[in-house]
Amino acid sequence: MGNTGPESAVPRTASGAGGAGLRPAKAGAGQWRVRVAVDAVGGDRAPDEIVAGAAAAATSGIAPVLYGPRGLDSLGLDLVETSETIEMEEPPVEAVRGKPDSSLVRSVRAVTDGDADAVVSAGNTGAILAASLLHIRRLPGVHRPGIAVVIPTRRGPSVLIDAGANADARPEHLLQFGHMGSVFAEEILGVAEPEVRLLSIGEEDVKGNQLTLEANALLRGSSLRFTGNTEGRFVLEGDADVVVTDGFTGNVALKALEGTIRSVLESLRGELDSSLRGRLGALLIRPGARRVRRRLDPEMYGGGYLLGLRGLVVIAHGSSSRVAIANAIALAARGVEHRVIERLEERLSAGVLASSRSTIPTAER
Repeated sequence: MGNTGPESAVPRTASGAGGAGLRPAKAGAGQWRVRVAVDAVGGDRAPDEIVAGAAAAATSGIAPVLYGPRGLDSLGLDLVETSETIEMEEPPVEAVRGKPDSSLVRSVRAVTDGDADAVVSAGNTGAILAASLLHIRRLPGVHRPGIAVVIPTRRGPSVLIDAGANADARPEHLLQFGHMGSVFAEEILGVAEPEVRLLSIGEEDVKGNQLTLEANALLRGSSLRFTGNTEGRFVLEGDADVVVTDGFTGNVALKALEGTIRSVLESLRGELDSSLRGRLGALLIRPGARRVRRRLDPEMYGGGYLLGLRGLVVIAHGSSSRVAIANAIALAARGVEHRVIERLEERLSAGVLASSRSTIPTAER
């Protein structure tokens, strides 16, 4: 596959946001900076970690703008004052409609209003989706937006889509996710002609539930470089550049992968710290262990794109640290610079989905 390494996709540390592989936005007289609206009070560790991450992400090419309550210590960043907050446990649609002056809604609206080029939030995922659909809206021809996240694999980063936006999906939605994920892989990971696979319970085309069987047939007949099904055990091997699935399966797979990575790394640390021999051995393997930990750490990618909208939305993990937030902002800026939304719109307008449109119920068009 044509994957580049993870270091080329995201910055190395919070202080290096906008680093390796991320071309800085233009700045100076007559030039521009990428403006990223940041929901300062969204997430389990807000506002301190969110603000610190935004401050670390600010460069000559990236201008984070915080949305939060009056009196918030913005660490020198611009602050747009808001009077409401959407909590993680609130019903998404009701919260978005009932709290129009919340930091989450106002930061999303900033993209629609032209006050920001992209938005980053670690808040209530359902509320981010609801606010984005209400204010930014879908691209013409898109049936459902999907969350595209970077998966660290042995062969380099790959894309998993959908990672949680749609618990219930139709085969036609998975076809669109394949096109969205391919644009992500091309523009953000630098993969030419990305290989696409469908997550299922077996590699054979005849294996899977009704959704995967029908989605497989649609993907086979598409213009994508589709090479068949893949199993969950191969995801971390880098079996494909783009792994397509529905949001329920994708979210379960993503959290299982993240939990497994975390547990293995912590177990290894515990074993190495448990004895003198282990601690001596740790000194020898420390450089390699740090490289592995860094490559597998989900925080190095910050979050995922909510693709299929008219504007760029990055959803960060609810437990994001300042490092993750800085990297999420850098990811948002990279998407703006590489015209991810425009590229996706061009692909949709080229008629790549015409063959499936007639099968979508009228209410979903």
